[in-house]
Amino acid sequence: MKRMIALLLLLCMLTACAAPVPETEEPTAASQEIAVPEQKQPDSGTMTGAATFTQAASEPLTYTVVLKTLEDSAAAADGTTLAVRSYELPEMTVTLPDGTVLTEAASPAETAALERAEAFNSRFRDWAGADGFDEVTAWAEEELAFRTESGGNWTPYTLELDCSVYQTEQMVCIQAEYYSYTGGAHPNTVLLAWNFDLMTGQFFAPEILAADGQIFLDAVRDEIIRQIDMTPEAAVEAGYWEDYQDIAANWSSYAVSFNEEGMTVAFSPYEIACYAMGPQEFRLSYEQLAPHLNSHGRDLLGIGKN
Repeated sequence: MKRMIALLLLLCMLTACAAPVPETEEPTAASQEIAVPEQKQPDSGTMTGAATFTQAASEPLTYTVVLKTLEDSAAAADGTTLAVRSYELPEMTVTLPDGTVLTEAASPAETAALERAEAFNSRFRDWAGADGFDEVTAWAEEELAFRTESGGNWTPYTLELDCSVYQTEQMVCIQAEYYSYTGGAHPNTVLLAWNFDLMTGQFFAPEILAADGQIFLDAVRDEIIRQIDMTPEAAVEAGYWEDYQDIAANWSSYAVSFNEEGMTVAFSPYEIACYAMGPQEFRLSYEQLAPHLNSHGRDLLGIGKN
């Protein structure tokens, strides 16, 4: 349980929407690239898996996100595998109109584009570099020694990150599921999300999309409670925590993601309810969101102004 709590605390620190992240060395990723699936832009036709930001009418710059696989493992002195990790890490590149990948800027627009891509990429490099894998390996070595002495079976510790990508012309959303097994009765799953504004080059919290952030926060909280569709007493009896309404009020601090249908607020096991309840996901359509959005929010989500 202590190990699970330590990992959850680490993940909370690493996934804050706008908090700066300390620089770490870039991990060496495998060369496999997974093409971004074709995405639909709400009310605006079909996306091609790439977000395009036009700095000037004659010089469109295209931002493309692929998923690169980082895989490695650690072994004991006798070769026994202690821990394995496999992460899908998003990586953004900028391409010129002729399809050439931009690596060196030749104009202010290109400089800004490369800075945006680096701001995006550094978040995920830092996430992987600060994942506590060395500590997990040390835990595994301790447990392996114990199981060897006691004659028990050994299962290597495992860390995995699976991601999906959604893009509009001005936003990239990464939805992720982090899986960890570090001994104990069962593995643990944490739902994560990152939302990136291609116009500002910053990760953002969902309330910045609204004309009135507090009204928006309250409206989504009310919708979450409505979707739970139980009296407080019945909700607690079913497995929600006693303070689940307070947790729902803080929804923007959890995994908030977007796709072609709308916004999803996701709570990992243990966050708003007991483990047996599993992850809890609440979906709001763009029709529900639209009355609360400011013009920047509409542009960012690609849902038009009407």
